[in-house]
Amino acid sequence: MTGKQDSILIVDDEESVRRLLRDKLSREGYRCYDATDAERALQKLRHDTISLVLLDIRMPGKSGVELLPEIKARCSDVSVIMITATVDTQIAVQCMKQGAYDYITKPFELDDVTISVARALEKRRLELENKDYQQHLEEKVSEQANKIRASFLNAITSLAYALEAKDAYTSGHSQRVADIAAAIAKRLNKPGRLTEREFEQIRLHPEIGEHILSPIVESVEILESVRGHHERYDGKGYPDALKKEQIPLGARILALSDAYEAMTSERPYRSKMSPEQACEEIKRNRGIQFDPDIADAFLIETSYL
Repeated sequence: MTGKQDSILIVDDEESVRRLLRDKLSREGYRCYDATDAERALQKLRHDTISLVLLDIRMPGKSGVELLPEIKARCSDVSVIMITATVDTQIAVQCMKQGAYDYITKPFELDDVTISVARALEKRRLELENKDYQQHLEEKVSEQANKIRASFLNAITSLAYALEAKDAYTSGHSQRVADIAAAIAKRLNKPGRLTEREFEQIRLHPEIGEHILSPIVESVEILESVRGHHERYDGKGYPDALKKEQIPLGARILALSDAYEAMTSERPYRSKMSPEQACEEIKRNRGIQFDPDIADAFLIETSYL
């Protein structure tokens, strides 16, 4: 659809040509402006919303051929139709390559001009609609992806709450571990006693956690962190007996975070430690159970270094 909502700028050094085109296109319902040279045309484009430019190829000073790329660079959504007094195929092809929709030759039939203008504006309208659709589609996809991600995280949180609700001593443990791990990662700027049989069951929980998350978590780093958060820096951890840098960075961070939170939480088989006592335990196990750099980062973060 074209008509009164579209504004046309006529750029030609001949006053008679400008008047002829302005009168015809105004009767067709377009808002028409005119300019005698390139400088006035650019000024008009800066101050008014222009849908289409009728641009004379040959003008004193800067020619239409020189002005065309400037118009397209500054106002990429503006359609341009070139006006020429001579049929020069080479120049016409050059203008089309630079973004002109069409070119018309003088003397021209006004009805032909009207048809060309209508087609150019219709093409512009379709391009703008497509651009708007693509923009909103990307926004909708992003919005939907955020909703899916939020739903997934909520589901994981609900699962953690459900598991923790079974045991008052571990309530809130997962969230506190996550908070501690985040603080360490930011500082690094990188990335009654159990029976032997009961302990063997406990040792399975990193692998079980990885197994639970694997169908819904795509991040290899997250899965590795879950699996490796009970590995030890000296290689005496589980489930894979990894040591030092063999242990993924995320798992090393999570290991210390988990240990600190466990030490400072009340458990059935022991009383909780104070933060100072837990930090002293981390110092003693620096380079043994815990990555030295991560231990230092944690102790700096907690001001116990």
